[in-house]
Amino acid sequence: MSLREKVEDLLPNWERWYPSLFDAASDLGIIREEVCDPDSLNLNRRHAKVRQRANDAHVEKWGGKPQE
Repeated sequence: MSLREKVEDLLPNWERWYPSLFDAASDLGIIREEVCDPDSLNLNRRHAKVRQRANDAHVEKWGGKPQE
């Protein structure tokens, strides 16, 4: 069931009271905020493995160290 379907099931004509689907779903408790580790939001850490694979592929294809 999609988010829109869940909201419409609980509150038909939600568009009359809410400017967005997100606002309606939030007020109805369908979606809630979650506290997460700030490090999980840091793209440098999240994509470290991707960068390392790219560096390894560069070294394998061209030899030496990749230029920065």
